[in-house]
Amino acid sequence: MEQLLRGKHLITLDDWSKEEIEAALAASAELKRRRYAGEITNLLPNKTLFMIFFEQSTRTRNSMEAAMTQLGGHAHDLTADKMQISHGETPRDTGEVLSRMGEGIAIRNCFHGIGNKYLRDISANSHIPLISMQDDIYHPLQGIADLMTIREHFGGNLSRLKIAISWAYATSHSKPLSVPQSQILLFSRFGMDVVVGHPPEFPLQPEIVEKAKINAAGGGGKISFVDDMDAAVRDADIVIPKNWGGFAYFDDFVDDDEHRDIMQANLDRHRGWILDEKRYALARPGCKVMHALPADRGNEVTDAVLDSENSIIYDEAENRLHTAKGILSLTMVAGNARI
Repeated sequence: MEQLLRGKHLITLDDWSKEEIEAALAASAELKRRRYAGEITNLLPNKTLFMIFFEQSTRTRNSMEAAMTQLGGHAHDLTADKMQISHGETPRDTGEVLSRMGEGIAIRNCFHGIGNKYLRDISANSHIPLISMQDDIYHPLQGIADLMTIREHFGGNLSRLKIAISWAYATSHSKPLSVPQSQILLFSRFGMDVVVGHPPEFPLQPEIVEKAKINAAGGGGKISFVDDMDAAVRDADIVIPKNWGGFAYFDDFVDDDEHRDIMQANLDRHRGWILDEKRYALARPGCKVMHALPADRGNEVTDAVLDSENSIIYDEAENRLHTAKGILSLTMVAGNARI
């Protein structure tokens, strides 16, 4: 399996088999164990990862850079303005050149209608693995860290575990669809009962929803959709309150001002979509609360819920490091290095 993953791109976990995902999870768990034991894990000595960020990042940037350091390699922290991308350099030229200078490329580009295509254009011209650090459709690194965290708290058999992924009100910034979309695609493959709650104005992309239904059928899970946050949260084992934009609903809009005005009106209409103590009480006793962070506290979720003893948001954030190490060590590893 290590041999099969070597050099493999990761743009969406839907491109990876369950066996490949299991291999990445196993490597991540072992590297986490070794870090806690204080062991050195120089699996990528003198290897270089080029990280290109088109947006801000806390967990992704630091988990990936720390992962490379702890694996004995180095990560270049790049932004478009530091490169000739800002002057129009093509994905082909960027991919070809970086492929000759390092062992991996990682990119975050969440621009709607642009990001995923840009990553795929780079990967088509890269001879080294391309790792998505999030685009406008997928966030595989968040998805696999979430799955690792869920297994740590609920065990390996996740069959019929009810997980509520609910849209929530936010004012901090327009958040892409990629986190909930990656979650429904991945969780449904591992037997979970996924319930997605969202107002009609904030759907996920139809093709992603249809693929998640196929994944659920193949993985023994379920996926359903409700337009009521209470219904989503009721009897859940895990709740994820998360804002996302209405981009899938507004793909046909051309006028940006009109788009923004309608988006804002729809957002304001659903201020009541918050995971507060009253709504959280509808879930099963001991229900875990997850969030990819940053959370819009007081809008998506109250402090009392997010900081409660059942919140596992920091376990989830920490596992971004360990899963980054697992994926990088398997896709970039050279020679006879072994985890």
